[in-house]
Amino acid sequence: MTMLKVPVGPRDHVLGNEHAPVTLVEYGDYECPHCGRALPIVKEILHRFGAQVCFVFRHFPLTQIHPFAESAAETAEFAGAHKRFWQMHDGLFENQFRLGLSLFFELTKLLGLSTSELQTALEAGLHTPKVRSDFMGGIRSGVNGTPTFFINGHRHNGAYELADLILSIDNELLLVSSSAGG
Repeated sequence: MTMLKVPVGPRDHVLGNEHAPVTLVEYGDYECPHCGRALPIVKEILHRFGAQVCFVFRHFPLTQIHPFAESAAETAEFAGAHKRFWQMHDGLFENQFRLGLSLFFELTKLLGLSTSELQTALEAGLHTPKVRSDFMGGIRSGVNGTPTFFINGHRHNGAYELADLILSIDNELLLVSSSAGG
């Protein structure tokens, strides 16, 4: 079974209870239609499991087939530097069909952030190291497509459909509770 090689840490964007018994990590690409379809599934999982699951998103831009994926990831990191990562994350996925500089600026304005600062950050590659670090961590963990999910450090090899992820998370919660009680 493939394992997550880079543990979740302070550089990650975490949604939900950081001390949850289950951590769901997604390696994703903002231009990937499959990742776009996974967004409501992840939201449903977080709603359904509440404090039992936390979610981490890591960048895995497939730049050879998705020309805006890396700049979208850098835009999300720019927003993250201003405590607006998840709002930008959702905005990018919800507007996948419009990815590009004009959308990045539009979302940046909507979040009350400076478009000139975003422009400078993109031109300077300010957030490129974080995006590439996520990508390389994915490579080391055996990620070769998006979305790729890990549940408590173990690669989820099933479908990323709601029922499959729920089953895997339920099984992980059973393992965690039996090892805590044993």
